Amino acid sequence: MNDFIAELKWRGMLQDMTPGIEEHLRKGRAAAYLGFDPTADSLHIGHMVGVMTLVHFQRSGNQPMALIGGATGMIGDPSFKSTERSLLDKATLDQNIAGIRKQLEKFLDFDASSENKAILVNNYDWMAQFSFLEFIRDVGKHITVNYMMAKDSVKRRLEEGNGLSFTEFTYQLIQGYDFYHLWKHNDCSIQLGGSDQWGNIVTGTELIRKKAGGEAFALTVPLITKADGSKFGKSEGGNVWLDPEKTSPYAFYQFWLNVSDEDATRYIRIFTTLDKLAIETLEKKHAEAPHQRLLQKTIAQEITCMVHGEDEYQMALKASGILFGNSSLEDLSKLDERTFLQVFDGVPVMKIDRKTFDSIENVLELLCFDKTIFSSKGEARKLIQGGGLSINKTKVADPQESIQVPLLQGKYLLVQKGKKNYYLITVQS
Repeated sequence: MNDFIAELKWRGMLQDMTPGIEEHLRKGRAAAYLGFDPTADSLHIGHMVGVMTLVHFQRSGNQPMALIGGATGMIGDPSFKSTERSLLDKATLDQNIAGIRKQLEKFLDFDASSENKAILVNNYDWMAQFSFLEFIRDVGKHITVNYMMAKDSVKRRLEEGNGLSFTEFTYQLIQGYDFYHLWKHNDCSIQLGGSDQWGNIVTGTELIRKKAGGEAFALTVPLITKADGSKFGKSEGGNVWLDPEKTSPYAFYQFWLNVSDEDATRYIRIFTTLDKLAIETLEKKHAEAPHQRLLQKTIAQEITCMVHGEDEYQMALKASGILFGNSSLEDLSKLDERTFLQVFDGVPVMKIDRKTFDSIENVLELLCFDKTIFSSKGEARKLIQGGGLSINKTKVADPQESIQVPLLQGKYLLVQKGKKNYYLITVQS
């Protein structure tokens, strides 16, 4: 149990809140919801700020609610976007919702026996049977067009974008009704969200006030950027996903391991549940020896374990050690093919068919097969004799020796020249 607002403040996770929310939370257990737009079958790390907000809300003794926008996902939130999203069909939405539900269960306690168990809802359940006439009569009449047009997200789209369809314009009304529905049927008095959602959220508080004379509250968290101002959550391959099939646990781990010192100081507060004392102690140790990257290693461990589990974290740790530390053939053999290829993505590849590979008599002949690894036998012989070459992390002592190490995954050999230069030999069937 903790003070939710105070917790967000010291973690740098509080942007705006409506007056009276602190007093409201002091009265006893409250329920709050945060929405997720099901545009993909996985969350990415850009969603993690919202997820962690729900985590802290539950840890403070309150009841978190995750709303999956099965209905609003059919429209697409226009907030601060220049173009309209493609509309998704019901089958795709159902698949996306199932994927997101599975991921949220890693963060929130949905155990029915918990007093403040997390609840998952889908706004399609109450919006699907809502007729257009009912909606404009029961909801639309309470919110003026002037009110809706005054929202920054709408004004910016009209001024800088390609116009705004009526479908998108109604989005804030639908989100507002979601809040009203949960307020009325689930005693949910708070809506949480990113700072770009402020306009949509307060439309909900306004609808609750006008339609039912009720009281509700809004709280937003800041949108996270990198210290250099660039967008958070992207890698060279695009979004960093929570789904291991979209972003491998190794690549996920590496993303956090490679954040800057300045970003690490903010991220360890936002993306872990470590307490204030533990974080301040880590920061002090990091400042004494920044080259050891203690903050980054701690963040990477905490988040990778939270999302993928201890086993995948250990695999990512082993994989990182192969490139940047001492490792052995045994370590290489423990990597699954996906992780192995991820680790050595981008290194030069020499391809050889199995029949030719089986006919090669010694290491020297293999290394000079097509000049990908060595341009001449003399160069290869010199490096081997100087003790600077290994295959599958096993030193090669004699250029004339036969190929003695087993193929990794039945088809790969990893050649290392010196300390940092790697090559991959792929034996094709």
